Amino acid sequence: MLISLDLNDPRPLHVQLSAAIRRAIADGSLGPGDRLPPARDIADALGVNVNTVLRSLRELRDEGLLEFRRGRGVTVVRRPDARESLAPRVVELLEEAARYGLRSDDVIDLIKEVACTLRPRPNVRSADGSCC
Repeated sequence: MLISLDLNDPRPLHVQLSAAIRRAIADGSLGPGDRLPPARDIADALGVNVNTVLRSLRELRDEGLLEFRRGRGVTVVRRPDARESLAPRVVELLEEAARYGLRSDDVIDLIKEVACTLRPRPNVRSADGSCC
């Protein structure tokens, strides 16, 4: 499990760590039944306090993604539903957009524009004339 934290990211470290583990579960890098390294090992590898790691792991446990078992450590329980996994990131995006004075409609338009550049589909137009 390769995880890195960005000290320039305005999000708290435990939020970054939770997001990284969530991504690893969603993309299959971590699957059901996989054990995570001990919290102290994760903390040492990332150069953060063990309580930061524990806070992140508890958050993921509360979401139903991880399970704590005495003697077995922390294991992955399930892969999250895509919508469930993305919802917290959408909330973060909308909150950040609001700080810039953008409305949710502006963000939706931006997402559509960016999506078209990532996966353009020739000759496909939506009702509003966009490419996606």
